[in-house]
Amino acid sequence: MSAPVLEVERLGRVFSSRGRELVAVDDVSLALHEGETIGIVGESGCGKSTLARMILKLIQPSAGAIHLAGEDVTRFGEREMRPRRRVMQAVFQDPMSSLNPRMRVRDIIAEPLRQITRDRARMNARVAELLDLVGLPANAADRYPHAFSGGQRQRIAIARALSSEPKILICDEATSALDVSVQAQILNLIADLQRRLSLSLIFISHNLGAVRHVSQRVAVMYLGRIVEIGPEAEIFERPAHPYTRALIDAVPEPDRAGADLPPLSGEVPSPLDRPTGCHFHTRCPLATARCREEDPPLGTFGAGRSVRCFFPVTAP
Repeated sequence: MSAPVLEVERLGRVFSSRGRELVAVDDVSLALHEGETIGIVGESGCGKSTLARMILKLIQPSAGAIHLAGEDVTRFGEREMRPRRRVMQAVFQDPMSSLNPRMRVRDIIAEPLRQITRDRARMNARVAELLDLVGLPANAADRYPHAFSGGQRQRIAIARALSSEPKILICDEATSALDVSVQAQILNLIADLQRRLSLSLIFISHNLGAVRHVSQRVAVMYLGRIVEIGPEAEIFERPAHPYTRALIDAVPEPDRAGADLPPLSGEVPSPLDRPTGCHFHTRCPLATARCREEDPPLGTFGAGRSVRCFFPVTAP
């Protein structure tokens, strides 16, 4: 396999809150290869978006390293990162807040291109190409964001992200603010663009169906940590961590038998006061005294899969 286009090693982020430490991301490692999509799932507050913002260098990590195309960019400032931002772009949850309401669509999409060329004809041609790529008419270039629906605005945001021809696209809840029917259209667009442009994607969502639709590998996060990571089919068809199993069992499917584990009980603990031992033991139906006292490592579990659990629920 070729070298990863993006690699994060033991990444962590700690915030200070009223004199206490809030651990948002803890010891996260993953590698993204060319043309691959990694889905990241977990309940709200598990650290998915903080992880994305660290990878994008919008937040500085407290620990760990970020390697972009083999280059360590962990401690790079904005001036050093600016020429490298062409390689890695993002699509966020709310397309309206991502787009300047006072700019025409042509100027919104062309804005990143000004770092590459000042040729107006070249920029206009590229804008027309991008609008066609995301399924919008050419005359959309002369209108303002408020004239479009939510799904159309997200297509504009995607076109803008693609304007600098990035190798990596990070989608942070890119479909969660849209109607269900529109979500499907945007998911199909993202999957099609990933194949046509050989993009490497990190797709972050709490929607398991959306993640499964676009991902080749899936990472499951809980309280800032990856508790399971592996191939999409393995994660969804043979989940090993009790938390992964509970998330999948909670999704109603008419042709699936009843859940073989009790549903999760209790609330997600605060990242300001994480449980000792395994952080999941306060909600886990399989927890023992060992889970309350010892912290399980993220260990290998079959081919290409890792699980942070003493008692995984599926045989490899």
